Amino acid sequence: MIRKVVSLVVFLPLGVLLIVLAVANRGVVSLALNPFNPADQALSVSAPFFVFLILAVILGVLLGSVVTWFTQGKHRKKARSQSREAQQWQAEADRQKTRAEQIAGSTLPQLGAK
Repeated sequence: MIRKVVSLVVFLPLGVLLIVLAVANRGVVSLALNPFNPADQALSVSAPFFVFLILAVILGVLLGSVVTWFTQGKHRKKARSQSREAQQWQAEADRQKTRAEQIAGSTLPQLGAK
């Protein structure tokens, strides 16, 4: 619940800000992809400025996600390893419990017979 509220408090203003910037920056601009000859029309893209703003935000989110995923790889690997180890210990505990029950079950009738 708190995560939803924090997410709403953070992303709602960012969304509103992006929409306001998009409405305010509707003018067509040219993005030159040739640093040596910016007037070269073959390597330039013309679009409203808000398109470039939105694409920059999308690219930033995707890049941030990829970098985060790669940097957290060691933690995911450790979690998988610990999960396998926990499953092995759980199986061992179950085996020991079954064995203890068998031992207890085999000695109880002998106690009652005395």
